[in-house]
Amino acid sequence: MLRQCSPVRLSARRQVTLPTELTRRASTGIGSVRNLELSFSPTRLSLLAPAFVMHLPMRLLLLLVVAAPLAVAQDKNDAKKDEKKKGEPAPPSVTEHEITLGGDTFKYTATAGKMQMKDDSGDVKAEIFSIAYTRDDSDVTKRPVTFCFNGGPGSASVWLHMGMLGPQRVRVPDDATTPAPPYTTEHNPHSLLDVTDLVFIDPVSTGYSRPAEGEDTKQFHGYQEDLRSVGQFIHDWITQYNRWTSPKFVLGESYGGVRSAGLSGVLQDRYRMYLNGIVMISPVVDFATIRFAENNELPYILFLPSYTSTAWYHKRLDDELQDLTLEEVVERSEKFAYGKYARALLLGTSLPKKQMDKVVAQYASLTGLEEEYVRDANLRVSMSRFAKELLRDEGKTVGRFDSRFVGIDRDNASERYSYDASGAAMTGVFGAGMNDYLRRVLNYEDERVYELSGQVRRWNYSQFENRYVDASETLRGQMSRNPHLKLFVACGYYDLATPQFAFRYTIDHMMLVPEYRDRIEVGHYAAGHMMYILDPAAKKLREDLVEWYQEAF
Repeated sequence: MLRQCSPVRLSARRQVTLPTELTRRASTGIGSVRNLELSFSPTRLSLLAPAFVMHLPMRLLLLLVVAAPLAVAQDKNDAKKDEKKKGEPAPPSVTEHEITLGGDTFKYTATAGKMQMKDDSGDVKAEIFSIAYTRDDSDVTKRPVTFCFNGGPGSASVWLHMGMLGPQRVRVPDDATTPAPPYTTEHNPHSLLDVTDLVFIDPVSTGYSRPAEGEDTKQFHGYQEDLRSVGQFIHDWITQYNRWTSPKFVLGESYGGVRSAGLSGVLQDRYRMYLNGIVMISPVVDFATIRFAENNELPYILFLPSYTSTAWYHKRLDDELQDLTLEEVVERSEKFAYGKYARALLLGTSLPKKQMDKVVAQYASLTGLEEEYVRDANLRVSMSRFAKELLRDEGKTVGRFDSRFVGIDRDNASERYSYDASGAAMTGVFGAGMNDYLRRVLNYEDERVYELSGQVRRWNYSQFENRYVDASETLRGQMSRNPHLKLFVACGYYDLATPQFAFRYTIDHMMLVPEYRDRIEVGHYAAGHMMYILDPAAKKLREDLVEWYQEAF
């Protein structure tokens, strides 16, 4: 009689313990087998020791055949659950703070962490990192919430966060010089946290946001792909934190203009989430306005007023123009750009020589360039050429994001500048400030690199094949469908990346009826692409937005 058996190991992989009730029912004439433990390969029962098998009742053998695969399946399910649990992001870091803005002192909560982005089957596709600031003494059912992101594409939200909107900021000198490390943060008197809750989003592959293990980055690196993932994050955040009744806004900078225009469609059409307003900081919505090409005359026209403002700032204009205010000299340049200059470009080589001479002279006068250089360029000076040529006699270049900044190249004979002096002056400040702030103030830790920008190449624009990227029609359509949707646009005069005149052209060609056009407000600032790094401009921008938010909801 079989009273007790030790485990038999023949090609063994699993330990299977038969429940007492099952072994009791399976045992006849063998005594009372309460707990029979066997170690075996469930698919190879025939390899069990023959002597052992001979002593087993048929019912018990059948039970083993049935129970073994079930036990293995259960083990696999448990392993999957453990793996899923292990893959879940750590709980967010939640910290309490106090701030004074606009003469009002109040407490707020900062929540820094990752949210899993899942498909309809529940599979995790990515983890998106965000930092949310919510005011403690407000009714969340009525409190506005603004989702903020930068552009790139491929940029984290660090620039808006640590420069314009967050409760703390980094500082770049107002005189457009490069600050010396190390860098620190300070109280931001121009934050909008008194007006609206703020959620800073780092799209996939920026900041600490990453695709899930095994997921292809192509799912996120593209125009439509990006809109889907950012749109889903906004929907999921609104749902998780019960903010469906809150007034909702999106705020994007640079390529964030394209994204926010596209999101107005995704949120409205996919999630039935209607926005109260969109804020665009130095935006581009139609790439035809900024892409220099032999078959695209638009950028040459639309960049000209920014060339004029840059030359005025560096005192490269003649005395008559230099004595004008910035706004006056820009207005004169815009009139020329839309008039005689645009006509000259359209005529091309059919432009009569006398007219050509007059246009060359006026163009040179408004840009600080030599007439010979303008003529040799056939009246078509790209931004990179202008940035190199304006201060060539001083051996200097001007910045792209902010033309108040100057740099020095290795040689002075090249046609284009070798680096953006404004970008170089700001990147270190914002990078160090963000990494310090995350750990010291928000108590958030992550072993990975906080990616400021540049990790998303190539970006998929397939839907715009054979044409320029353009989200203006989406924006027009959503403003028509949602008659309460308002738009605020902030533009810097010294922006050579997305010039202010380019967005004016975009608005003029959205073909909005007058009552819809009245819902668009544009603010101009004597600063660059990131106008908020200049304190007077940041102060004015806050004042404009506080008033706009009050009217928007």
